[in-house]
Amino acid sequence: MTNTRKGTTKPVLEEQALQRFLQTHQLPADFVSHAKRWFMPLAEQLLRHHQEAKRTLVIGINGSQGSGKSTLASLLTLLFTEQYGLRALDLSIDDFYLTREERLALAGDIHPLLATRGVPGTHDVGLLRSVLQALSGYWGEIAIPRFDKSQDNRQPSADWASAQSPLDIVILEGWCLGVRAQEQEQLSHPANILERDEDRDGSWRHYVNTQLNKHYHDLYEMIDIWIMLQAPSFDSVYRWRLEQEQKLAGASQTKDNRVMTPEQVSRFIQHYQRLTEHALSTLPPQVNYLFRLDEQRKIHQALQPQPVSLL
Repeated sequence: MTNTRKGTTKPVLEEQALQRFLQTHQLPADFVSHAKRWFMPLAEQLLRHHQEAKRTLVIGINGSQGSGKSTLASLLTLLFTEQYGLRALDLSIDDFYLTREERLALAGDIHPLLATRGVPGTHDVGLLRSVLQALSGYWGEIAIPRFDKSQDNRQPSADWASAQSPLDIVILEGWCLGVRAQEQEQLSHPANILERDEDRDGSWRHYVNTQLNKHYHDLYEMIDIWIMLQAPSFDSVYRWRLEQEQKLAGASQTKDNRVMTPEQVSRFIQHYQRLTEHALSTLPPQVNYLFRLDEQRKIHQALQPQPVSLL
């Protein structure tokens, strides 16, 4: 079936396009039925919100590591562009990490744990906000940063992607997207062995919390619609994150890379445990579209906790 005209409400994506998507993202064959049940209806609802907004619609997706948020963002972009004929782009907050050099400087000046990418305070939030603004209101070609996780560093600007703006829809996904700062008393006890042994005075987690409070709120205000893929618990994250790393190892084209071993993954995810658990307990009632996952990352329930308001 050929692409439908902009505004059509119930088109069908070509089967070949879906099969290419499965291959690109290394997904099982049953993902097609999963997508048709849950994500294609979501795309139709988001299309109606775009038509209502009559401007660039910015969609935020939260999900713990390995929950499938980047896959969802890519699928929605495919649907918007190939089914609905819209100009759409998906971004990851991961592509806006500070460079390795910048994080090492933070590690030396503030706390050694800030050398590890991921937590609030290790993103260039100003750059992300400026890109979102440009994609929404600037006429022209916009450079899109890219981060190479296998090298643990931002790609040279000459290798960045580009997009022609303004766009109809921009999708931003991230593990900590939408998470608010914790209360001070919540920071008093370590969340895991990493915090107990390597952040004994709590200065790292207090710094991260301060960054959330000071710099991420304005970013969240730029997002029109919130989607969450809710993991059953943090216990699932290690296995999911390990699967991600194995895919990264298979996709890496260089021998000199920074793909992590299982032991390194175990330590790595402890950097995210505090705020992942905070998100799992606080975000679900606040989002517009909530998908609850089981241990196999399959959706077992879809809810709409908050109505969409595009004022």
